[in-house]
Amino acid sequence: MALPIRHRALPRLRALAGSTAACVAAGVLLAGCGPTAPAAEEAATPPAPSPTPSATPSASQSPVGSPAPQDEPAPELLLVTQADRDSVALVDPRDRDGSAVVDEITVGAAPWDVAVHEESRRAFVSTAEGVAVVDLAARERTALLPYAHRPGRVAYGEYRPGGLGLEVSPDGATVYVAVSTGDQAFLEAIDVADGEAERTVPVGRRPFDVLVAADGREVYTVDHDGFTVTVVDTATFDARAVQVAPFGTEGGLASFEKPHYAVLDPSGDLLLPYQGRALARVDPGSGDVTTTDLAADTHQHGVARADDGTLVIAGNGPFGNAARGASIEVVSPDGDSTVLPTDRRHETVTTWRDEAGDTFGVLAGGYTQDGAWDGLTVLPLTAALDGPDASYELRVPGRPQAVVPVTLPR
Repeated sequence: MALPIRHRALPRLRALAGSTAACVAAGVLLAGCGPTAPAAEEAATPPAPSPTPSATPSASQSPVGSPAPQDEPAPELLLVTQADRDSVALVDPRDRDGSAVVDEITVGAAPWDVAVHEESRRAFVSTAEGVAVVDLAARERTALLPYAHRPGRVAYGEYRPGGLGLEVSPDGATVYVAVSTGDQAFLEAIDVADGEAERTVPVGRRPFDVLVAADGREVYTVDHDGFTVTVVDTATFDARAVQVAPFGTEGGLASFEKPHYAVLDPSGDLLLPYQGRALARVDPGSGDVTTTDLAADTHQHGVARADDGTLVIAGNGPFGNAARGASIEVVSPDGDSTVLPTDRRHETVTTWRDEAGDTFGVLAGGYTQDGAWDGLTVLPLTAALDGPDASYELRVPGRPQAVVPVTLPR
């Protein structure tokens, strides 16, 4: 049964002063969501990235090592992959007027996803070349862990071979990364200390997202071109696919009604938004899929969940069976929905908390088709649910793809 959802359309989100709205006509096809040729995406190669550090760490730069002393933490910042570059950006969301980019860290070509393990003070980044291990205190890459299914070339864009979705185990010892070869995809379990992929298993094509259960016993890949979520047992590495297609699979690779990203809720279920029309809830144990209504009626990509259960979902326009323009949908814990139309398109979403304890949704502008822009939208969630538009934008170069919160030592 669908939750009761109230839809309130608010004024359009503000853009940066002097910026040009990045809008695309409804007839333009989404890369990977419609029948766009992979070659067209890879043809536009950005300028050659700056040299990356050595892929072999020194003895003093072990990928795991001992956790750093627990000194007083700094405010929560953001770590953002720059998909058109070879770096991740460290961003201070409090700097609304100046340059919010505090630092850039070289990681490897075409970074896609990033995960942070706070206890060991390390970040892990899936690139076109391997998994970069970043020492957050030193702000430098200490290792580049090779994939078992190594790409034959380095390319940019969502169709490029190499790492896509990525997550780290709760103990920080294993990185789970989805690796695409083009025709196939695999989940690889890379031992961080040894720097080698110990196990691999086939999953659905082009897995945009990877999630790990809170107890570390299962890993989930969101298989964009497979209409599936693949459930992998971390003890046996056995895999089983759960079809998640609220609107069917007609159209195959040309369909717009495919999964993109997911979030886990406290029960261990996965939540996946579809087309601003349905929120799919997947029970990974039983494989049962149920849906509740969404209100945005727009082609949706990223989703994030705040600690209180509020959802923030990025919508990108009228594609497939979705009829409305780009927006941000905020769904309260009791199911009320606020839809904020925006001239911006976004790819992934996270939540961030400021020093006062207020929670914000943060949306990355590196949308995978026309309409990408170099920035983040920061949205106060309480204000969004109450009505006022209090959003603001931060400039982040390099087509920001994935964004996660991070706390660095002072």
